[in-house]
Amino acid sequence: MDATKRPIHIPPQMGLYAEKHRLHQIMQGMLQGLLIHKPEEPLDFLIKQLKLDNYDVPKICILGPPASGKTTIAMWLCKQLGTARISPETLLTSAWSNLTYKVQEYQDTKQKIPDALWAELIVERLQIEDCIHSGWIMEAIPQSRELARELLGMGIIPKHVEVYHTTFDWPTEDYIQQRLKVPHGISEVETARRILKYHQDYPGILQSFGSCMKLINADQPCADVFAQVFTHVQAPPRTLAPFSPRILLCGPPGSGKSMQASLLSRKYGIINVCCGQLLKEAVADETKLGELIKPYFDSGWPVADNIVVKMLSERLNRLDCHIRGWVLHGFPRDEDQAKLMQRANINPNRVFFLHITPESILERLCYRMLDPVTGERYHTLYQPAASKEASERLLIHPRDLEEAVKLKVDAYLRIAEGLETVFEDAIFINGDQDPQTVFEYIESYIVNPRPTTLGFPLEMA
Repeated sequence: MDATKRPIHIPPQMGLYAEKHRLHQIMQGMLQGLLIHKPEEPLDFLIKQLKLDNYDVPKICILGPPASGKTTIAMWLCKQLGTARISPETLLTSAWSNLTYKVQEYQDTKQKIPDALWAELIVERLQIEDCIHSGWIMEAIPQSRELARELLGMGIIPKHVEVYHTTFDWPTEDYIQQRLKVPHGISEVETARRILKYHQDYPGILQSFGSCMKLINADQPCADVFAQVFTHVQAPPRTLAPFSPRILLCGPPGSGKSMQASLLSRKYGIINVCCGQLLKEAVADETKLGELIKPYFDSGWPVADNIVVKMLSERLNRLDCHIRGWVLHGFPRDEDQAKLMQRANINPNRVFFLHITPESILERLCYRMLDPVTGERYHTLYQPAASKEASERLLIHPRDLEEAVKLKVDAYLRIAEGLETVFEDAIFINGDQDPQTVFEYIESYIVNPRPTTLGFPLEMA
């Protein structure tokens, strides 16, 4: 077939299905496994990989200098995520593998344990069921660049690598303090030697893991360090999978939805879809839907929800929206409209609620003015007219009168809670800030993978 005469387009539904079920990430993981393991029977290997279905389980390495609190953070993470904790000590605590005897022989004779032997022992541990199905957290592993390369060569690729230093955690109970003993190997000389060894190996480890490594300044309480670590591991790693943003902006009148949509559209080429503008265009173009909408406009009544949803579905399913993505604002306005939109398969992958106080809304809307001669818009406080003549002829729109604005704000506040419950993974942003600051917050949630909140709500920025 001649593609120049009849271009072939992938149906938009295929892209939505692939994104929903993370097909690109699955294919990337399978191809990565093939290249690393080079199995004799690739199909059998791929079938086994698909049956594991463990692409989303945690795979974390925690590194740091001696006495930096790695064990504390690792144990807290294991408790929170339900994963297995793996460290040099846990690998040798019991004779669960024949390789432990070989490692202990090297230790007894005070010889350096070969990195290849450590790697084999770690790989064998990671193949046990708890690591496969629940994930793992490796504490103080790898300790050298050579071991890091051995693990990477065997397909042990962590999603997150944390490097930090933390403060002390002293027990408050007297009876615990009295029975404390000085552990072996923490004298000043021994600690200095271990710190020197760590800083010698650290640059090579950093080069091995590259972009998946997160550096945390942890000269602060353990709880604060853990909060940063936990926030980081919630964020899935970046992938090369194609991503079309489908953004929904919600908020009361005057919260800045239109401005943020315009900024997103200009910077990223996303299709800016304003529900109210679509309705006006449909009436002006005298389309079939426009003929149904016109009586509502003439009578001053809100357009029926089913008509609005049909119009939105038609616009958002065009090829440009599937390729470039879209940002929608002005709809839905309540819980029923949101559920109707979901039933029509209009599913945004980023939902933002812009929160702003009623006082700020009145300040933003009630001081807006229009020059009837030039058509320019002004704001008495933020953008006054340049001349006295222009200022004297400014007019205020009836919808911007204080009483009208208060009615709209009160109506939104009554339905806001129900609307927020429909979008459980929505992101809440303080819209009572400089527009560029709000845009930077929105942008950060769009360009980065969406966090896996594990039951915890996202905090307002």
